[in-house]
Order: sequence, then structure tokens, then C-alpha cells
Amino acid sequence: MDEELTMLQDSVARFAQRELVPHVARWNVERRVDREAWLKAGEAGILCPSIPAEYGGGGGDRRHDAVVAAELGRAGVGGGFGTGVGVSCSLVAHYILRYGTEAQKEAWLPGMASGAIIGAVAMTEPGAGSDLQGIRTTARRDGDAYVITGQKTFISNGQNCDLVVVAAKTGTGGAKDVSLIVVEPEKAPGFRRGRNLDKVGMHAQDTSELFFDEVRVPVGNLLGGDEGRGFVQLMQELAWERLSCALGAVTSMERAVEVTTDYVKQRNAFGKPLMAFQNTQFRLAECKTKAVIARSFTDDLMMKLMEGTLDPVTAAMAKWWTTQSLTEVADECLQLHGGYGYMNEYPIAQIWADARVTKIFAGTNEIMKMLIARSL
Repeated sequence: MDEELTMLQDSVARFAQRELVPHVARWNVERRVDREAWLKAGEAGILCPSIPAEYGGGGGDRRHDAVVAAELGRAGVGGGFGTGVGVSCSLVAHYILRYGTEAQKEAWLPGMASGAIIGAVAMTEPGAGSDLQGIRTTARRDGDAYVITGQKTFISNGQNCDLVVVAAKTGTGGAKDVSLIVVEPEKAPGFRRGRNLDKVGMHAQDTSELFFDEVRVPVGNLLGGDEGRGFVQLMQELAWERLSCALGAVTSMERAVEVTTDYVKQRNAFGKPLMAFQNTQFRLAECKTKAVIARSFTDDLMMKLMEGTLDPVTAAMAKWWTTQSLTEVADECLQLHGGYGYMNEYPIAQIWADARVTKIFAGTNEIMKMLIARSL
């Protein structure tokens, strides 16, 4: 952290309390965040902070992304708006920045920084999750266009997205025939959004099925210039994606400990505060220790990322351990709330419900362990 990052931290915290927190309950019911919130975030300069200023971004680096995500998490909007911003600004925008042509960057990045364009990544299919090589969506070359046919599911920002990076087979082989092609829904007849999926947690985050029925998109929407580079492109961004999952898990752990500590100091049982009981003290001591260890670990990995020395295996370690620890901490903290912890009006209930999927998305924790085991 430096002075600039601290200023960004304060700015995001104020913005979240003013423009986001008052609407969370409604967004949870409606199962999506208002488009207006995205536009206001763009005006406030908190979208795409790590994208160069020449493309409308903040001109920062991954530390700026991490600060924005952390403050949205601390404000209690990380599982809704924060997840959407992470996908659009930290993933999709960087796919375009890293692999897009100059024309693609100029066409899409300024809109993503302003909030006018919301991005999504369409990898997962009903029959292919962690096994990306098993995708069945195809993109057939037909003159100056690709014709995309297939189905995707569990797509974050699926209802709101204006731009979708689609992983599709441009050949008949395995990973070597996966390509990334950008689809703009408003310009793509045959594209259809399915239902907004009813999830256990992260209710304000619109998560959808997407259908592609002979969708024609210009050949110029291929990312990277050549077919068959999609698998490598996705893998090159995974270290950051998994570290960002770990950073989010740490923030949620810290918030769970904070709200639970406040609660047990105020709640009385048998004539004294819950905090006075040794069981409460010991459980919170364990949770606090896990959160501190996780913060130290992920801070170190952020420094390695900035130095260019973060390897995929260590990122996988961070992803599985922090998300596993988060589910344990959230469960312990909910238990200390008693029956009130199971009520959605209490923050710990949202933290607990949102935590469960973190062991699944961005590669399941079982996949993370396989990657680690292969390095032994």
C-alpha cells in the first residue's frame, strides 16, 4: 500500500456506502445489480483501474484491482457487485488488453471503464466445467464470419453483459482447437439469454445460461489473431484469477470475524456477554488466526505477482486453502450467532452463503490439489 492506493481505498469505501449498500437488499431480491450502479462506478473511476488511461482506464496495476475488490467486500457487496466487477474489469478487460487488436481495445475498453459495457466470460457448459477441453460449443468459419453454436451455463454477468468472451472449438481436436471469440449480444442474432439462475448465495450477482444458435460474429472478433490459442490465453490469466479468489476469501474471513466479534460482545446469555465464555474466545481466536495467516500469505503473493514471479501452482495453493478456510471460518462465526446467524438480515448469513461457491468457481479445489500434486 502507498498513498495513491490508500486514497483509492478511501474513495471506493465512500462510494460503496453511498451508492451501493442502500440497494443491496433490493438487488438480492431482484437477483441483479442496476445498470445505473455500473455507470456511477465508472464515473467514480473504480472500474478498470488497472487498464491504461489511453483506453479509459485508471492507468494502475493489479494492486488497484485488489484494493477495489477488497473495499467492495468489506462493504458487503463483494458477492454481488464486486464479483461482477471482478469478472468484467479484472478478467474480460485484461483478455482484450492482452490479446486484442488495437481496434478491439479502442472499441471495447473505454466502454468497460465507464460502465457502459459489462463483460462476461463464457467457458463452463452443462457437460464441461473444470475440464475445458471437453467443451462442445463450436465456432465454424464461414467467409468473413464465425458461426457459433452451443450452450454455456453459470455465466456471471449473464443477464447484464454487453460483451461475452466465448470459449469455442474452432477445430475438431482438444485444447489446441479452443479459441476465444467476442460476442456482442445486441449485434448477434441467434444469441439468447436463459434464466437468471437461482443460487444458494451471491444473490445480487446475475448468473445465467447463454445459448448460441448459429450466431454470426465478424472474424475480427477473434482474440489473439490466430485460431487455437484460447486454451493458452485462459491459462495465462488463471494465476491472477485464482489469487483474486484468495484475496476475496481473505476479506470475507476478516469481515466474518469482525461482525461476529461485535455481535458476541453485545449478545448476552446466562447473565453475561457471549464473549465472556471461553468457547467463544477460543473459536474466535482460531478464526482470527486463520484470517491473519491468509492475509500474510496473499499479501506475499501479491508482491510476487507484481514482481512477475508468481507461479500457477502457488496460486492454486492460495485459492484452495483460503477458500476452504473461509467456509470453516464463516461456519464457526455463524454458529456463534446462534439462530440469528441463520437469518438473512444478519451479515454473517450472507457471508456464509456466498462463501460456499468459492471452493467451486475458478477451478474446483479438487483441481487445485491435482495441480499442486503434479508439482511434487
